Amino acid sequence: MNKPDVLIKNKIHTIRGMQVMLDKDLAELYGVSTGRLNEQVKRNIERFPDDFMFQLDNRDILENLMSQNAISRWGGTRKRPFVFTEQGVAMLSSVLKSKKAIEVNVKIIRAFVEMRHFLIKNAYVFQEFQRINQKLITHDEQLEKVFQAMDNKELPRQGIFFNGQVFDAFVFISKLIKTAQARIVLIDNYVDETTLQLFSDKNSEVSVKIFTKHLSQKLLLAAEKFDRQYGGLIITKFEDSHDRFIIIDNEVYHIGASLKDLGKRWFAFSRLGLAPEVILSKISGEH
Repeated sequence: MNKPDVLIKNKIHTIRGMQVMLDKDLAELYGVSTGRLNEQVKRNIERFPDDFMFQLDNRDILENLMSQNAISRWGGTRKRPFVFTEQGVAMLSSVLKSKKAIEVNVKIIRAFVEMRHFLIKNAYVFQEFQRINQKLITHDEQLEKVFQAMDNKELPRQGIFFNGQVFDAFVFISKLIKTAQARIVLIDNYVDETTLQLFSDKNSEVSVKIFTKHLSQKLLLAAEKFDRQYGGLIITKFEDSHDRFIIIDNEVYHIGASLKDLGKRWFAFSRLGLAPEVILSKISGEH
């Protein structure tokens, strides 16, 4: 595609679900002033019904042109611009009869056709992007509710984190830990020294008990240092649990990922109705 065609395609905008071009951009391509173009249109207004040409309102400008960086090209003028659809551009050739206008019209119509074919060909992709975007918006809203609830000292009931949301997952667990008033119990087969960092934000009077399958020398050394600085830490070998649980005072949570892997892959959390004493008694009964 040659350069002029690329420039034309960049001047096509989607407004009110239609592909349109600004009167200023069309006038520039035709080599006439915007006033001259609109004057010729007004003289032949019966050839330009609403589906051929319409004037933008303030909402169109804010929602469409600003997001497409086109607002600066006509900003500062007092009049709201007119825009022309593909049919309106085709009709312009009947009112602007110069050789240049006719040549440019052919290129513009071809650009419209190519744009339409592109949109049709990629309609499924755009729908998928829209669907994914809507899911992300919904998920962000759910997370916001979770964090707001935690800020209000209300423990959330459930939620999902997707891969890559490492920081959001970290913030969630960190806030969850800060809500504890008396005790935290973690059952997680794959605890390492990085897990202990999460508990450094606990309230000073809160005790932490960790039950894990693998007790490496590195983990035990880190646990000793943690207990020396923050206090209240007990870490014990435990092999009977497949899933991961965290108890915050009297609330039991099922966590779909080890705390050291938060945000690396999808995981869900949910608050269970089990009394923590049931779990604690089973744990203590093994030792």
